[in-house]
Amino acid sequence: MKFQEIKEKNEGELKKLLAEKREELRRIRFQLYAKQLKENHQFKEVKKDIARILTQLNASK
Repeated sequence: MKFQEIKEKNEGELKKLLAEKREELRRIRFQLYAKQLKENHQFKEVKKDIARILTQLNASK
C-alpha cells in the first residue's frame, strides 16, 4: 500500500485498516513459523504498511 493511499484516509478508516494489517501480520507469522508461507516478502511488506499507518495516525494528532 502506498503512503499516498494512506494519506487520503480519515482516522477511523486508518484504525480499521491498522487492525486488519495487524491480524494479517499475526496470520503470516504463524504461517512463517510453521513453514507454510511461500512468499516470505509478505511479512516485510505488512510490517511496512503498519509503520506507514502508524506514522499517518501520529502525524494527524
